[in-house]
Amino acid sequence: MQYVFSKATQSLISSGKLTQLVSKTGQLLPMAVNPNTGKYVEMAVGIGSSCCNPLAIPVQVAMGGVQMYQTHKGFTAVLGGITQIQQTLGVLQATTALIGVGTIANVAISAASLHQILKLREDVRQMRIEIKDGFIDLKKTLKDQGAEILNHIDEVAADIKFEQHRVVLIHAYSQFLAATKLIQNSLACETHIRDQGLASARHMLSVALADYRNPQLLSETSALGKLRRMECAWAIEQTIIMTYQIQKQSGAVTQGLKNLQVTIRQDIVDVSNAVQSQEEIDLLYPEISRICTQDLAVLSSWQEQSEWIQSLPASDLKLLESSELSPIPQEMTSALSNFEAPEQKIYEELKPKSHFDSLRDQLKLMASPDLRSKYEYEVVEQAQAAGHKALKADVVKQSSDMAIANLYHYFQKA
Repeated sequence: MQYVFSKATQSLISSGKLTQLVSKTGQLLPMAVNPNTGKYVEMAVGIGSSCCNPLAIPVQVAMGGVQMYQTHKGFTAVLGGITQIQQTLGVLQATTALIGVGTIANVAISAASLHQILKLREDVRQMRIEIKDGFIDLKKTLKDQGAEILNHIDEVAADIKFEQHRVVLIHAYSQFLAATKLIQNSLACETHIRDQGLASARHMLSVALADYRNPQLLSETSALGKLRRMECAWAIEQTIIMTYQIQKQSGAVTQGLKNLQVTIRQDIVDVSNAVQSQEEIDLLYPEISRICTQDLAVLSSWQEQSEWIQSLPASDLKLLESSELSPIPQEMTSALSNFEAPEQKIYEELKPKSHFDSLRDQLKLMASPDLRSKYEYEVVEQAQAAGHKALKADVVKQSSDMAIANLYHYFQKA
């Protein structure tokens, strides 16, 4: 995760008049502090490596962790985060009307691509598209895509099995929407009433989460369909974590974020195991790459902030509450609305260098450090047995996921 301060603050950091906070594990935190007074001066803008918003994890939510301890500003961050999660979840759910149930049709590939998802989310943010019952009018939105995709949308809508899924998803989204409205209303209440409202909201969110993770429905859909449902589930889990953040329960926030990261990694492995075609990989690779490099980085940063807050003595917490953090300059946030997908270009460059089985394994290696360690061990063992002395453990450990997967399958076939 990268952080960008305003030019004035960055200049003061460079001159030593301000310092950027560092967590116990050595990770930079998005906070500039005056080392002489201890006052917190500015929150940085969090950006991914490509200066784009992550797909499912709103940057503003993670950046709001510290602001929760400045109630008047923290609630503003929560409201912005809830709005962004609503928009993201609505777009992710809406694309299930393109994917349908079972194997995804090739005609829907480009319309459900990472680039299209980011573009649709921006259209929703700009209120060019309306979300209704957790769905958008895809025929109207994608009218320029051609007759074939419009016919496909009609075919999916007419599918009885998809209609069964759609009913469940509408119910899940309505529960989610009701919960977020309750959270917003609770923020205007006294503490004890607020806590009751947040507890009720968590229950409603748990009901929605169960719908999105319904194992029977997941078993009936394709790898991409599974990922879309899981992304919706991740958004809901973030919202649950936000309710604990509002109540300044840093321990619950930290544990929730740890669990969510583990869940996301396992979900990606499960989705990868469900991949059956090259077309699915073409669609999933850029998106999973972004999730692993950006979304998980945002969650890790959020967790670092929460752990840092947990470690503060009461005197420092009071200082944090009283500090006047400078607002993030508007021009610095404009880059975050970019919906370009550089991961697509990267994938197109590496695709000719691998085959289907290797590409599918690369998806899993991106998400699972433990699985990658097993592959590294296997590659080193096979390489040494075959006389490839240069492929030692330290060399293999520094290799890319593509190299590890390619070497693994090379030795499997040797």
